[in-house]
Amino acid sequence: MSSPHPDTASSTAHPKRAAPSAKVWTTLITNTAYLPGLLTLDASLKLASSKYPLVALYTDTFPASGHAALDARGIPKQRVEYLLPTTEKSFDASDSRFYDCWSKLTPFSLTEYERVVQLDSDMLVIKNMDELMDIPLDGPEEQGKGGRVFAASHACVCNPLRKPHYPKDWVPENCAFTTQHADPAKAQKEGASPLAGLAMPNGGLQVVVPAKGVYDLIVAALAKPETAGYDFSDQSLLSDLFPGRWVALPYIYNALKTMRWEGVHDAIWRDGEVKNVHYLLSPKPWEETEDEQRGRRDGRTEINAWWWDVNERRRKAERERGVEDGW
Repeated sequence: MSSPHPDTASSTAHPKRAAPSAKVWTTLITNTAYLPGLLTLDASLKLASSKYPLVALYTDTFPASGHAALDARGIPKQRVEYLLPTTEKSFDASDSRFYDCWSKLTPFSLTEYERVVQLDSDMLVIKNMDELMDIPLDGPEEQGKGGRVFAASHACVCNPLRKPHYPKDWVPENCAFTTQHADPAKAQKEGASPLAGLAMPNGGLQVVVPAKGVYDLIVAALAKPETAGYDFSDQSLLSDLFPGRWVALPYIYNALKTMRWEGVHDAIWRDGEVKNVHYLLSPKPWEETEDEQRGRRDGRTEINAWWWDVNERRRKAERERGVEDGW
């Protein structure tokens, strides 16, 4: 792994930091269901030679067995509050993950860091993307009033699985990525306008300059009854609170696995350009059966082999260090 980045600083000078770095990757963990994903995400960042540490943001629901697994691997961790809106919001049983997603807004509050890039635990970093730590964003003094509050890739609103409870306007013609089909080369380098399509960011990757002023706006929004109409929790809130005032990154930083499927956004997807794969929806790679892991692969599941390759390399390295806890 590379030597420490010059942006690193001692934890003594910043006692609230879980890792001695002014800039960090973070990922939320509330239970052990996503723990295999988190451990492999951490391994993928290291294999990609990132200069920055991954910090696990855990809530009080995270069990002792999970803490032991993080400690055994030396993954820094930091407690965060479990966020929920004041008005109860019910999600479909198949989308219960959205109850946890409100807590993905907590990185905006972590003012002990200069830059936080929040990643979902079901992601796999393929190529170094440390440049996200330095892309221009509004400073804390803007108090959330500027035009570059945070950065993210667009949400894909094609609804390729045709989930009946999804909003009726979640169709390909309203997807920001569809607007890029005519120029695939540009799509590798630039995101569509933040106002394109339904103008919603995907919450899986968020590049954040933590600031009390911004977080105060988020907390105030969580207290409003409008949250009852937010079908996609954190990303619905962010698109409503900061419309068009976020930086739209190209898909390569949050390459949703469904985009690779034929007829979705394979028009712009390029395996060799992707830097970070997002294994959204179920089943996750680690939930596959043994036959699926080792046997049949089709156009929709072969991408899971990328995750399994890194996972197997991680577990081999851990065994060599004497870490054999089943994770």
